[in-house]
Amino acid sequence: MNKVQQDEILVSVCCITYNHQKYISQALEGFLMQDTDFRYEIIIGEDHSTDETRAIIQKYASKYIDVIKLVSHSQNVGAIKNQLSVLEAAKGKYIAMCDGDDFWTDPLKLQKQVDFLESHPDYVICCHHTEVINDRDETIYLKEKPEALEFNYGDVLLGKREETRICSLMMRNLDEVKEIGKQGWYFKTHGSDTLLKLYAMASTGKKIYVLPQVMACYRLHTGGVWSMIDSRVRKKRMVSDFNLMVENFTYSAGLKRELLKFYLRQYFLFDIRNLRLNGALTTIMNLL
Repeated sequence: MNKVQQDEILVSVCCITYNHQKYISQALEGFLMQDTDFRYEIIIGEDHSTDETRAIIQKYASKYIDVIKLVSHSQNVGAIKNQLSVLEAAKGKYIAMCDGDDFWTDPLKLQKQVDFLESHPDYVICCHHTEVINDRDETIYLKEKPEALEFNYGDVLLGKREETRICSLMMRNLDEVKEIGKQGWYFKTHGSDTLLKLYAMASTGKKIYVLPQVMACYRLHTGGVWSMIDSRVRKKRMVSDFNLMVENFTYSAGLKRELLKFYLRQYFLFDIRNLRLNGALTTIMNLL
């Protein structure tokens, strides 16, 4: 790599955080331990925490002044606007994402993902396997034999996206992908990372690849935005996101039939049992 390339930032690590004082140091240490042959930056979106999260980040930022950039908000703006603020600040050719309550475990994570994307132009996103832990650092899930996976647009549309958690995701920093911030429906999503992956594929025609290695931990805890909410509330949010996807993405007649079958199998009874009859009818009509 020549000096000009060395001086350029190749990867922007984008992290959003809110009230993560128990976890943010571990996340930052995972970013900082990365062993790469390229420069990378760390952009932290701190969403007006009420605990010591910002103070901890500022301490790290003062020590690693050329690496860590703090994007702070004077009031709480929510996860999606916070996410878009760090994506907008990213200078790298690639963006690696990780929330402030998760962390990386492999010092070669960024290098392995960059090497893959540099040599495989047909993929817009590269992920890897993750270990799922609880708030006591006990393993909840870990695939015994990680394997390489790949997903196309139709796969993700139909909910096939295993081992693509946000703490594993690296994507190409492309204008057409970041256009998602101009889509009004995106601000209504709950599982915004899934819709981001889908939008990245739809806007580029490229695929997702999952490396067969465990290189991060995803943490389930009571303060989690998604993972620990009531199951009925979570299902309601999943139905809402499904409808946003149906209304705002394009798909072939074949995929439309598969989406209808998916809805009837996964969500129809939930809508009926919760007296969401008009919503069920609207979804079915949109897919007929």
